[in-house]
Amino acid sequence: MPALLRYLALLFLLVPCLVAAAEVKQSRNSETELFSWQVEDRGFSLELVQLHTDFVRAVYGARGFPPALIDGIAEYCVFGTIAINTSDAQLSYRVADWRYVTPDGEQHPLKTKTQWTTEWMKMGVPYNWSILPDDQTFEVGDWSQGFTTVRLPRESVFDLVYSWTVEGKTHVSRIEELRCAPEHLPER
Repeated sequence: MPALLRYLALLFLLVPCLVAAAEVKQSRNSETELFSWQVEDRGFSLELVQLHTDFVRAVYGARGFPPALIDGIAEYCVFGTIAINTSDAQLSYRVADWRYVTPDGEQHPLKTKTQWTTEWMKMGVPYNWSILPDDQTFEVGDWSQGFTTVRLPRESVFDLVYSWTVEGKTHVSRIEELRCAPEHLPER
């Protein structure tokens, strides 16, 4: 039994090493003062751009969404997201496998496009193009974009643990200290 305990203790120590953290480039828009984070790791480029609540409301309001649905998505922390296959092989991802990690260490699932569109269809809104697709398979150089939604209040800080697969090998990475957009843009 002591050998099993040593094995489990070693495994426990190694598990955090299985989630890589590549270099993340953070930038700030000088006009809006909103942040973006971009990372390229083992053939997958991911960029997340803070979106202000007013922008999110305008996007859905311009498409005729009822106020209740606009209010629902505006309660989320929303990022414009760009995913690119930078590998030399086919790449796939599944948003359902991604988690946001709050400062207390708890992991939470992101709300997927399928979850949003199901909710919208029940309220009579047949709209489905704004949210990052649930899962995709990219050929070399393919890319996609859409909104990524995290159920946290404005200015919350969290980590994003995300995964993708290239040539049958699943990779996991982490972007630390993402921040939800502020409630209000700075006065000019």
